[in-house]
Amino acid sequence: MQPRLEHPFRFTFTLLAAFCLSQLLLTGHGLQKLAAASKQRPNILFIFTDDHASHAMSCYGSKVNETPNLDRIAREGMRFDNCFCTNSICGPSRAVILTGKHSHLNGFKQNGNKFDGSQQTFPKLLRKQGYQTAIVGKWHLASDPTGFDYSEILIGQGPYYNPPMIRNGERVKHEGYTTDIITDLALDYLKNQRDPNKPFMLMFQHKAPHRNWQPGPKHLHMYDDVTIPEPENLFDNYEGRGTAARQQDMTIAKTMTDFDLKLTPPKNLTPEQLKVWNAAYEPKNEAFRKANLKGKDLVRWKYQRYMKDYLRCVASVDDNVGRMLDYLEKSGLAENTVVMYSSDQGFYLGDHGWFDKRFMYEESYRMPLLARWPGVIKPGSVNTDLVSNLDFAETFLNIAGAPIPSDMQGVSLVPLFKGEETAWRKSLYYHYYEFYNDRRSAHMVRRHNGVRTKRYKLIHFYNLGEWELYDLEKDPQEMHSVYDDPAYAPIVKELKAELKSLQKQYQVPDDTGSVQKDPPSLYQKPRNSGTPQKKRAPKKQKQ
Repeated sequence: MQPRLEHPFRFTFTLLAAFCLSQLLLTGHGLQKLAAASKQRPNILFIFTDDHASHAMSCYGSKVNETPNLDRIAREGMRFDNCFCTNSICGPSRAVILTGKHSHLNGFKQNGNKFDGSQQTFPKLLRKQGYQTAIVGKWHLASDPTGFDYSEILIGQGPYYNPPMIRNGERVKHEGYTTDIITDLALDYLKNQRDPNKPFMLMFQHKAPHRNWQPGPKHLHMYDDVTIPEPENLFDNYEGRGTAARQQDMTIAKTMTDFDLKLTPPKNLTPEQLKVWNAAYEPKNEAFRKANLKGKDLVRWKYQRYMKDYLRCVASVDDNVGRMLDYLEKSGLAENTVVMYSSDQGFYLGDHGWFDKRFMYEESYRMPLLARWPGVIKPGSVNTDLVSNLDFAETFLNIAGAPIPSDMQGVSLVPLFKGEETAWRKSLYYHYYEFYNDRRSAHMVRRHNGVRTKRYKLIHFYNLGEWELYDLEKDPQEMHSVYDDPAYAPIVKELKAELKSLQKQYQVPDDTGSVQKDPPSLYQKPRNSGTPQKKRAPKKQKQ
């Protein structure tokens, strides 16, 4: 006989209350776990500039300028001293970062290509993991951005002043200085447009300091009373290099235009902006005209004008990075936000008498890379491993706890962030494609590929049939190729084998013979416009 309960209602109520309480506690605990998990997934802020050479950053030992806000990222995080690009030109570098694949696989080998937005990119993969994704600023990939919840991008290269932009597919117009405007838009996204309950990935991308280096109103007189130190090889005669170094069209002496040198003002300024601009430049331009400089004196003047404008643009970037870092601190976002700063490649700052990029030589091959991750990266860290923009997509995915697809070709930098002992690569592969048979390319740099180790660099100008080898320990400025030196024959053999191995690993098609050794394009009149010429149909021969 079953025992009889004296107070069945009270007992039922007690059981029900206990059950509800336990479920509430479990649910609350679950919500706490979910909230904690969400909080642990860091935000990602990727700050990216165009043509910012690491030797124009004081945290890298610059002799020409100070960058206190960029230095702050290095001081509070990690500076990478050996970060390099896979293809030293704007659009291809961006495509590599989005895909984690070399140019020949992502389909964007040179400026003028159109990025295939249907392919796999890291922003798309982050969205699948619950991240909000946004890009503000320079895009430069011809197609529309895909994989972003929010985008507001410059049209093509974009101007330094009063930029038209494309906001989520619709054209809008802004008035002001582009570096300031891009920062305003990035801050507005963080403050007003995102869901604060979800992690974000924001690509905050500046046009500056790209050619033709137009400073903002705040910096027009910066360096007016300063003489910028000249590089030792400003008057390089290229005797220690091969044909390609002599055939290029990127010298300060011959290639720069009046527009580059601000002897002609920009065409898209408002009357008020033009007045301020002319007040800054016309007195200096008048003094230049009266001086009637020739020869090396003229080159030195051009160098000073170029460098001061370039560094003024860098100063604006640095100021605006400071604005962003200050907001992260004040808003409380800094603690759980990974900040990475880089640029699409390096740039020649009068080194070898040049400006621009493209070559595998150090100044344009090397990229700046700074990373700050509170609680993970030890402040003031310096890394010397060989890393690349090929690694960025994998790094972002790893930070977010997302799986890294097997067809990506880079390696996550997160173990390096944590200071972990890890087997790391010993070499890097490079490949530049933008050179044509039938028309001049911007700056006329011959196609080449190569391999770099910590000490040596082997470059193959394959359509010329020429090789160059540099011992970076003995010749850091790469003034004299030692390819034909018998003492380096074992190194040449080893690096050629490594180059072949990397080409096999990365599935690189053979591009040999793509351009003639002595093509018609070499004999066409230079345009000095900084953009490739359009392909023209050949004229019909008279019978």
